Amino acid sequence: MEKLIQITSGRGPLECQWVTAKVLKTFLEEAKHNNIEYEIIHRENGDENLTLKSVTLLLKGKEVPDFLQNWLGSICWIGKSTFRKLHKRSNWFIGIFELEHIKKIEFNEKDIQFQAVRSQGSGGQNVNKVNTAVRATHIPSKESVFVQDSRSQLENKRLSVIRLKERLMAGYIQALEEKMKETWNHHLRVQRGNPVRTFSGTDFKKNYVDRSFKKQRNVLKNELKNYENDLN
Repeated sequence: MEKLIQITSGRGPLECQWVTAKVLKTFLEEAKHNNIEYEIIHRENGDENLTLKSVTLLLKGKEVPDFLQNWLGSICWIGKSTFRKLHKRSNWFIGIFELEHIKKIEFNEKDIQFQAVRSQGSGGQNVNKVNTAVRATHIPSKESVFVQDSRSQLENKRLSVIRLKERLMAGYIQALEEKMKETWNHHLRVQRGNPVRTFSGTDFKKNYVDRSFKKQRNVLKNELKNYENDLN
């Protein structure tokens, strides 16, 4: 299982960039503890040392989906700014988002199916008598090109390989450009409130939120037990 993850300070100030760097360290420590492999795909350094504006990670492992349940969303750090001593704000938010993973297609000439066909268009009777044109199809991506530039079938075959590779690369670049737009939207989407994780203090202490409702169930059981005793 592979997941592409982005940790971002959004459009937050320098304090959020500091939180992003701290969260990344904690995130990777927990990932390693859960036997999850990771690779840093891209990182954008912050405006000061030891700060980050954003980082994109590729996570690999069976436990990735369960691991991310406790991370995806807004992350809050509660503490006073070390960059602006007189700043009144004490709650700082960053975001962790899942990106659609774009897998680059491996180009191998062995995956191309060639078909010799007759050339099309004007050119006299000789054009249509010999199958010099080539239709090449890249089986994994189903991309196809038709080449009839030359009277040599061998040359058309060579050109078809080049054009298929160019077409696949163009598609990959377009997908990356779309991904960059999505990434920028994530920078804008960091929300304050209802964080999935909260940390506090300069030591970045973890403040876990009990989401199991176990305590609430125990309280209700005790109330029910007391109610039954009153009835008796």
